[in-house]
Amino acid sequence: MSSKDEFVFSKTALMSTRAGKDILKQALLRERGYKQYSKYKAKYELEFEDFTKRFLLSLHERIISDDYPEETIVKFAKEMGSDEFLLDGQKIKEMKSRLSRPEILSDRVQRILNSNFIKMTFPVFNALFDGASTYFKNDVSLELRNAIIDGHIIAIDLSEPMDRIMDKDEDHDFLDDYRLMNPYILEIAREKISLGGDSVLKAFEDGFKDARIGQIIDYRLKSKPESISDEHMIGCYKKYRAIMGTAGRNMAFNQPPLNEIYYLGMAKASESAGCGNEMQDAINEGTIKIPSWPLYYSLITNDIKKGFELTLKKSEIYLDEARLSLELLPAEFELKPFIEFLFLTVSHYNQYWYHDIVKRDLFKYFEKTLNTVHR
Repeated sequence: MSSKDEFVFSKTALMSTRAGKDILKQALLRERGYKQYSKYKAKYELEFEDFTKRFLLSLHERIISDDYPEETIVKFAKEMGSDEFLLDGQKIKEMKSRLSRPEILSDRVQRILNSNFIKMTFPVFNALFDGASTYFKNDVSLELRNAIIDGHIIAIDLSEPMDRIMDKDEDHDFLDDYRLMNPYILEIAREKISLGGDSVLKAFEDGFKDARIGQIIDYRLKSKPESISDEHMIGCYKKYRAIMGTAGRNMAFNQPPLNEIYYLGMAKASESAGCGNEMQDAINEGTIKIPSWPLYYSLITNDIKKGFELTLKKSEIYLDEARLSLELLPAEFELKPFIEFLFLTVSHYNQYWYHDIVKRDLFKYFEKTLNTVHR
């Protein structure tokens, strides 16, 4: 499987979950889903470095060629609706000078690409794109294929530095670098995605707008966590639905019926993985993420163990909704086993982190989070 934490998909880890055992069974029997997934995982390992180089070269060119970076950053912050993305003039000059050095920029790019969502998504987009091309009998050039896939990977990657700036929970020494990089990352994504045509670009812009709404809800709840509610969490998760669902839609060139089917599968699978990510973050940070499903359920029940148990159940509900997309796929769609296997990997990912918390009995360490939040 593709993940920045490769140990999560080791044989030992797979043996520790119900879904993991199903993955091992598929591997042992060489079933179609496993073979299709292995093909695209190998493609990821072969091509991800080339993608990174394309991204890095484009980003470097935009940074060094912009004579008015102050205006670029102000425009971006205004579009995002937050002063958190602004830099003062002196810092802009300092950041531009630093990031003009290819080795420095490469380090920052590698940092934001080191994300489970990026690493787990790259092979998926390639598979969905191929599946749609075959179904619609489209003869797509390699250049256009790379542009649409690269553009959406880069757009998803933009969420990494933006989240780190808003959350201030990692990479503290590089947040100003990210503030300078953000506008150019978005420019590159838009330019590449636009090559897919007006319908594809519009789908992206609509999804990007929804993702920003979700991020704003998330940010506001950080300063007022006691107001967290089911409705608020649904709003926060809009960022997962919008970003990943829209990318899925556009892997089908935003053409029916696959655009809606891909959207449903990717949107709900990403929300499911979001639950697992919140459990992993709790382990890494030693505190429950604000806001998150574990926090919401723990506050409601006044029981942290119950909160995480319900989060795992929530992840399964999301994944059950994602599996509805399998029922909607046309009979002749060749990569259905791949998508089934993909959902199995998401299920294992979530189960692994929940079981890790239970096995290590980490619940008592999360008490301090609840003690700081009063309903």
